[in-house]
Amino acid sequence: MKKIVLLATIAIALVSCNKVGKNQFLISGTATGIEDGKMVVLQKQDPTTGILIGLDSAKVKGGKFELKGKVTEPAFNVLQIGKKGSNVGFILESGEIKVVVNKDSINRTLISGTYNNDEFTSFKKNSEKIQKTLQKKQMEFQTKNMAAMNEAQKVKDTLVINRLMREYTEIQKESTTFFTEYASTHPKSFLSVLVVDGMFSMPKPEVEKIKKIYDGLDADLKNTKPGKSIKDKLAKINAPVPPPAPAPAPAPAPSAPPAPEQK
Repeated sequence: MKKIVLLATIAIALVSCNKVGKNQFLISGTATGIEDGKMVVLQKQDPTTGILIGLDSAKVKGGKFELKGKVTEPAFNVLQIGKKGSNVGFILESGEIKVVVNKDSINRTLISGTYNNDEFTSFKKNSEKIQKTLQKKQMEFQTKNMAAMNEAQKVKDTLVINRLMREYTEIQKESTTFFTEYASTHPKSFLSVLVVDGMFSMPKPEVEKIKKIYDGLDADLKNTKPGKSIKDKLAKINAPVPPPAPAPAPAPAPSAPPAPEQK
């Protein structure tokens, strides 16, 4: 009897812990210090216009809010917390997503609870470190080489100008390297498929690198909208170029007019 009671207790505990079913999301928000009645709006970006459009909303009550619904695949979405412009990005996906609002700095709001949102939080922290280091190097480079660049431009010394531009570009590449290395080493992260899709927007897309990283991604990621977008873009790039159309045949020469009759 005791065993039956124990098993029943465990079963109830497991059911109560599993608040979210398959293809469902639950956003559990803590908004300490934010007054009751403030709206939290779930938004997504319209792919055509780029404008944020509302999907659902909830009111803050007692420092809490909750949003739930269905989701078929991960997607980058936005929570507008309070006034317009107070937005924080996150990955909308199946599972319980926990949001702890920073009322003094909305963009410092913590989002966790699911794999991709935990990854996103870690990614942002590491990205901020990289950007700070990069900004410092850029400032040091400009301070060190500004006079030389100005002089080279004045006398039109293209050798010096090109050398300095190459050195500056190498510094900027550190940021790109961070993104591509992340995508290469995190084949299950939704961020990776977003990074790879974004690589097509670079001035000179490295198609071979894009394909290599894409091939290593998890199959589920390849079936998402950005994953399919990458596949389509690669297919267009690798599509054989059709042979040029044959030149039109020359028009037949006009026939000579009949000779006049001789009388």
